[in-house]
Amino acid sequence: MTAREDQTLSAVEDALSGGSLTDLRAVLGPLSPADVLSVLERLGRKDQAVLYRLLSKDVALQVFEGLDAPLQSDLLSGLRDDEVTSLFAGLDPDDRVSLLDELPAKVAGRLLRGLSAPERAKTAEVLGYPHGSIGRRMSPEHVAVRVETSVADALARVHAHLDDAETVYTLPVVDAGRRLVGVVSLRDLLRAGPHEAVGSVMTAAHWVEATTPAETAARECADRKLLALPVTDADRRLVGLLTVDDALAVLEAAESEDAARAGGTEPLRRPYLSTPAATIVRSRVVWLLALAVGASLTVQVLDAFETTLEQMVVLSLFVPLVIGTGGNTGNQAATTITRALALDDVRPRDVLRVLGREARVGLALGAMLGAVGLCVVALLYGTQVGLVIGLTLLIVCTLAASVGGVMPLVARSLRVDPAVFSNPFITTFVDATGLVVYFLVARAVLGL
Repeated sequence: MTAREDQTLSAVEDALSGGSLTDLRAVLGPLSPADVLSVLERLGRKDQAVLYRLLSKDVALQVFEGLDAPLQSDLLSGLRDDEVTSLFAGLDPDDRVSLLDELPAKVAGRLLRGLSAPERAKTAEVLGYPHGSIGRRMSPEHVAVRVETSVADALARVHAHLDDAETVYTLPVVDAGRRLVGVVSLRDLLRAGPHEAVGSVMTAAHWVEATTPAETAARECADRKLLALPVTDADRRLVGLLTVDDALAVLEAAESEDAARAGGTEPLRRPYLSTPAATIVRSRVVWLLALAVGASLTVQVLDAFETTLEQMVVLSLFVPLVIGTGGNTGNQAATTITRALALDDVRPRDVLRVLGREARVGLALGAMLGAVGLCVVALLYGTQVGLVIGLTLLIVCTLAASVGGVMPLVARSLRVDPAVFSNPFITTFVDATGLVVYFLVARAVLGL
């Protein structure tokens, strides 16, 4: 947050705490919608509703559209029914669907019934696609032009739909059956002669089917650096467009979810400061309980090798080193492969190639760390203990990297989020197996 934004937030909070709506309106007056959005995301639910009601109608709609769907749902609970109906009607169909997913069924049904027939039909079309598909994130409000249409007529059509189309910078080109045959940019239309056919200036189209997972389609749009990606049905008939801003929002949400689950928590899906403490607790407690149960494996391993520890107490000093190094190595591999999966650099069928590569990487890392451990520990506790540590780090790093690299691919094959199988679970698994390796090596080397 910049110094100016911090000053603005302080002024808003002072006006709210003093109960002075006049002062609050004076603070909000010169702010842009982006500035208001930044402030709103850092306030509690009650203060959000107070601040929002002081905004002008145009600014209010822009701010509302910029909020995440869960935060939109929170805000609606503090507004009057007529305000809610007006805001809902002003959203694009895809944004309405995202909001409806956050609302109780009774409220969602009432809002849908309040729409005009054409807007209700557009919203119902998007609602008809499966959860998680790009059909629910596309915009049905687009300008399509026919392949045989003249450039002049195409530009006239664009001009007629400037107020109701999601974007006009990329135009899908269709045939008489509304099947996608290409795309044409507004720049190319303006450059072409007025009597040329659109088909003569269009280019080949990249497209996705409406049932494609949203993250996959968004990645396609971002990787190809497209302003808009046509969305079709199974017969390649045009049904909507995925715009670049919606694609980036999908990717941001997916990456936030992966990062949260890799850290052992559920994504908050709303700004941190506007999230109730109880919600944060719920997002963390289940994972902590699951990991606590998993950590009991480590206790069982220590109990099984209690005799070994009694015979060589010095071995207990290096337990944190062994499990920490193994967990970190596994986490590095899992994070790398999870990210590679998201970017489509690797696929589940590459599991053997990934296993071989990560085993080599783990072996190299283990050799380097093991050599350091051998030298340092040998100087302090003797050659035999140093050899135990060196060999253990060599084996544990190789095992951890291999498991960490393979588990996200296995998760994808099982249609489970790879991040779920990432850092927390791999750490727990490697802790237990690392200790087993450690004590078995100690028994073999020390003759215990």
